[in-house]
Amino acid sequence: MYVYTEPASNIPAYSLSVKLSADYMPPQPWHDRFMQRYVPEIRFGVNKKWNINAGGSFGDMHTNNFAWESLFLYSKYRFLSKDKVHEHFRMAAFAEASYSRVPFHQDEVNLEGDKSGVTAGVIATQLWNKFALSATISHTQVLDKSRNDKIIVYNPSRIYQVISYSLSGGYLLLPLEYRDYRQTNLNLYAELLSQQSLDRKAYYIDLAPAVQLIFNSTTKFNIGYRFRLSGTMQRMATTSWLISVERIFLNSLKKRK
Repeated sequence: MYVYTEPASNIPAYSLSVKLSADYMPPQPWHDRFMQRYVPEIRFGVNKKWNINAGGSFGDMHTNNFAWESLFLYSKYRFLSKDKVHEHFRMAAFAEASYSRVPFHQDEVNLEGDKSGVTAGVIATQLWNKFALSATISHTQVLDKSRNDKIIVYNPSRIYQVISYSLSGGYLLLPLEYRDYRQTNLNLYAELLSQQSLDRKAYYIDLAPAVQLIFNSTTKFNIGYRFRLSGTMQRMATTSWLISVERIFLNSLKKRK
């Protein structure tokens, strides 16, 4: 599992996971305060091909008061699997819908906190032994009431449609040799994250290195740093830290005989 993006693989069938992510943004040139956002999320492994995620966000990125910001629902279906020993290629389609109550700020489109909207996309992931490479492309439509406003003219014009791309690489550094599932895993990641507006010429390209620890094959701890490589979009921040913890409860949704 990547830190900033989803792979084509799902959580195990009939399993449940809970996740808490914390996004921290230091003071930027256009604002002088520290900002934070927390995203609790629950994931359901409906079967080996399909999982559903539901969550929300709380933070103070748009106002000075800490409050709940948004709700979202995400679904992913793996439609292709070519599995070999220590190697596989998988593809999945996904869709997400969100409702956000925060004011419309900035150009960047993020459905888990900042904007109301819908998105759909495709993920392809290739695993070779200890290295995994994943690519994602998606299309997002922002559903904000200002989109149909014929009276107010926004300058610059607001962005309601984007294409997002990502390329993520992950490497299992430790253990050097597997003996049992209780060994702690250390994974290193580097993710290239990009977004392009379809309304006007605006984009960003970010790089996000991250470290992941997996304990007893069920608990994940992630820490990542995201920063801008290039871009023209107005954004909440061009640098941020992400910390998250996830716990998987295997076979917790399976009917007991």
